[in-house]
Amino acid sequence: MTDARLRYGRASLALSFLVQGVAFALLVTRIPAIQDRYGISDGLLPAFLAAVPVLAGAASVATEKVVARVRPGVVLRWAQPVVLLALLGVGAGSEVWQAVVALGVFGLAVGALDASMNMMGVSLQRAYGRSIMLGFHAAYSLGGIAGASMAWAGAHWDLSLLVSYLPVVVVLLPAALIGSRWYAEGGTGGDPAEAKPGQGGSVPFRMLLPLCLVMAFAYIGDSTVSNWSAKYLQDVLGSSEQLATVPYNVYMVTTLLGRAVGDLGVRRFGAAAVVRGGSVLAAVGFAVVAVAPGAWWGMLGFTLLGLGLCVIVPQTFAAAGRMFPGASDVAVARLNVFNYVGFLVGSPLVGALGDAWSYRGAMLVPMVLVLATLVYARSFGAEPARYGGGHERARAADVG
Repeated sequence: MTDARLRYGRASLALSFLVQGVAFALLVTRIPAIQDRYGISDGLLPAFLAAVPVLAGAASVATEKVVARVRPGVVLRWAQPVVLLALLGVGAGSEVWQAVVALGVFGLAVGALDASMNMMGVSLQRAYGRSIMLGFHAAYSLGGIAGASMAWAGAHWDLSLLVSYLPVVVVLLPAALIGSRWYAEGGTGGDPAEAKPGQGGSVPFRMLLPLCLVMAFAYIGDSTVSNWSAKYLQDVLGSSEQLATVPYNVYMVTTLLGRAVGDLGVRRFGAAAVVRGGSVLAAVGFAVVAVAPGAWWGMLGFTLLGLGLCVIVPQTFAAAGRMFPGASDVAVARLNVFNYVGFLVGSPLVGALGDAWSYRGAMLVPMVLVLATLVYARSFGAEPARYGGGHERARAADVG
């Protein structure tokens, strides 16, 4: 594969990550407006919110089967427009059943999109021969900041969901389709002849399990920030309502900054060292949040959280690609399910502990889970799983 083809492929994939960041942020930051538009009760809202990651997880599993027949780039090329159109559908409907259909389609398309994007990122990183995964996720963070800012503007000017979403979809949908012309996959060694569907080899779950746990722990931490930072600052630390909106934005900015420079750290110190450092920093952030005497100390804690957590998820996908170079698409699809597991578990877990115990104490639980990543950090520098003769031994170990 030529250097130019790789550069174009890297840029087009980064654009897809950015577009997805915008779309997801526009959905999750306007949940109160969606609830009001469709008259969804507080009791029914959690079911709507849970359905999206559940469907996304199912679609991620299905994507594993699809890429056995077509390339991940084909899946991504068609999943991304569906995500954007589903977002537009959420803004255009007026009946509850229309919201159910639009959010269901959004969840299914997001699962296929997340899995195929990360499959392609792992493949391109292999072709480059150096760490570039954090850069793709930095583009996602940048898109999230842009999407959240547009959502704030829509809420500030009291724009309808359709008016807020339509210009974004009109611009991003053709941009994503045009960018998809330059999608590239590095295959198993950078040769386009090797970038074909149906990669061989099995993925023993016992070998993948440490990375699955790390992924779930990271998303439990991430969902804690996204769902509880505003409430924590206002109700526990006594901030104003306006100041309570700041921690998530700070978290997103620090996530962007950490990912923008994280690949350099991986190249210099190795993935395992970067993940260990990120885990410790995130745990310190949770500890600061838990003992914070006031709002500004809480802001410091959430800032440390962004810098620590941001490196873990991209490197977990990359580690799966290194561990199973002959079946990286399968490994990424299965691993991707656990980001939705973490998302589903994190918010209810913190809420239940906060109500039953205290929200300060609840912050210690994701802290401990993030620290548990240190136990599995060696998986980020693991040697590739052997195929051929070693394939049977790995399968036997998984069965046994």
